[in-house]
Amino acid sequence: MTRSFVTAGRILSGRGAAVGLAAEIVQRGRAVLLVHGARGERAAWLVRDLEAAGARVARVAVAAEPDVALVEAAAATARDHGAEVVVALGGGAAIDAGKAAAALAPAPGGPMAHLEVVGEGRPLEADPLPFVAVPTTAGTGAEVTRNAVISVPDARRKVSLRDDRMLADLAVVDPALTDGCPAGVTLASGLDAVTQVIEPYLSSGAGPLTDALARDAIPRGLAALVRLMETEDAGARDAMAHVSLAGGLCLTNAGLGAVHGLAGPVGGLSGAPHGAICGALLPHVLEANAAAGAAPGRIAEIRGWIAATTGPDLAGWARRHGLPGLGEMGLARAAMAGAAEAAEGSSSMRSNPVRLDRATLLACLDAAA
Repeated sequence: MTRSFVTAGRILSGRGAAVGLAAEIVQRGRAVLLVHGARGERAAWLVRDLEAAGARVARVAVAAEPDVALVEAAAATARDHGAEVVVALGGGAAIDAGKAAAALAPAPGGPMAHLEVVGEGRPLEADPLPFVAVPTTAGTGAEVTRNAVISVPDARRKVSLRDDRMLADLAVVDPALTDGCPAGVTLASGLDAVTQVIEPYLSSGAGPLTDALARDAIPRGLAALVRLMETEDAGARDAMAHVSLAGGLCLTNAGLGAVHGLAGPVGGLSGAPHGAICGALLPHVLEANAAAGAAPGRIAEIRGWIAATTGPDLAGWARRHGLPGLGEMGLARAAMAGAAEAAEGSSSMRSNPVRLDRATLLACLDAAA
């Protein structure tokens, strides 16, 4: 079988990797669109460094997971500013918003021309602007993925804008930027990161390169997450940043599975954070795959890694540390059947190791509620 492995043009990783970031950015352009999280003061250091390096900086704040209106506005800001490079500094929402803005700013059509499932799904008609991704949470691995997840309120769905050219020119993964992240965010994003190495390990698209990354990252991520629920620990932050990066590499090249297949519709219906949804679903989808006979050897490995860290009841461990159920996140039981139906057509579901029917998907949602 012929395989390909794609990722960002360059990856800088390790504690201190963000030192000198402004110099890296201005090499790509001096008119900079900086996309960051809701708290603009957390990006002040980078604005100062960029301006000291001679850059002109326009800013877009992302207070929640991006929707169509936000990415259209961000792309318009990039055009109005004459942006030569887009930089995203923040969690997965900011990175996805920045990635989408870089892709759409030169594009003659809006996002609906290119979005999967609810849009036309057309390839981009122009190359994106150069894009630099700098995560401040350890979860999505979005710094090395070729898609941006966008909420479409009219369709009550979260779907992807996807193109190989959307891979970042530069990804900078500095665990120091995640230090002191609140416990609730650490838990949800960390479970997302773990999910994104477990699902590619079980995926029908798994291969030797992604297997090597996932096999190392799954137990490492579980152990680090347990440690961070006990105390702030730089070594555990370093480990989670690595696991998140590995997850982005794995999912881009091997695909995901039913957790993410369900997470898109659930996120669109509830507005809940993506990582928390994945964390709530993971134990139940894992059991559904096991019951369907999927990859028994690999599932046994994963169960062993879970038992050695969180204990065998991952769902109970997550609940004890504050992860809410899907019902608490806003998913009404009456909406679950529609979410299960929508999940069947998602791109992530195609790489689940076995087909899970609608009744099984509905049972997973019910168990995670």
